[in-house]
Amino acid sequence: MFSGIIEEIGTVESYDGETLVVRASQVLDDLKVSESILVAGACLTVTELSKSTFTVETVPETRVRTSYGDLKRGDHVNLERSLRYGDRVGGHMVQGHVDGVGTIRSVIEDGNSRVVVIHTPENIITNVVEKGFIAVDGISLTVVDRNPDSFSVAIIPFTFDHTTMNERPEGSKVNLEVDVMAKYVANLIKPYRRTLTR
Repeated sequence: MFSGIIEEIGTVESYDGETLVVRASQVLDDLKVSESILVAGACLTVTELSKSTFTVETVPETRVRTSYGDLKRGDHVNLERSLRYGDRVGGHMVQGHVDGVGTIRSVIEDGNSRVVVIHTPENIITNVVEKGFIAVDGISLTVVDRNPDSFSVAIIPFTFDHTTMNERPEGSKVNLEVDVMAKYVANLIKPYRRTLTR
């Protein structure tokens, strides 16, 4: 479990479609093999450690659900270590179970913030709630508004400067995870929605 508060921006050392090696510093402080780490929004298991890198493995499901297929050496990724019980949760409960990939439609300056509009697949947008939580590349954000095929978030200067959002122009792919509560509610009411639409 994670909070969506990014600790560090890591750099991809190598990725062959299965084994991903990331250069980092802060998150390596007390990281151990077999622990979970959030990489660009996806929860992965650490398989190897060195003084400056950690290694994780990705499986076909990870590659299908995320933008990892575009990763190459030198790319930057948001990193967060898993939460400890008793820690403050500054964002929201993020599982690292990416629902799918969205595309940044526009980035507009609005005072001291940037409003980012993200085109979103139908299976994800149905569970997005205005003023609710969403994780974008692992970042805990609040939904400003929601449309039939997109939603927007407002990025404060600190988040913009300390995450990969400042490297995501229009057309960029981002990993999306809807708030788990929204998914549970949608799953519970699904049989009743079918009954009402008959």
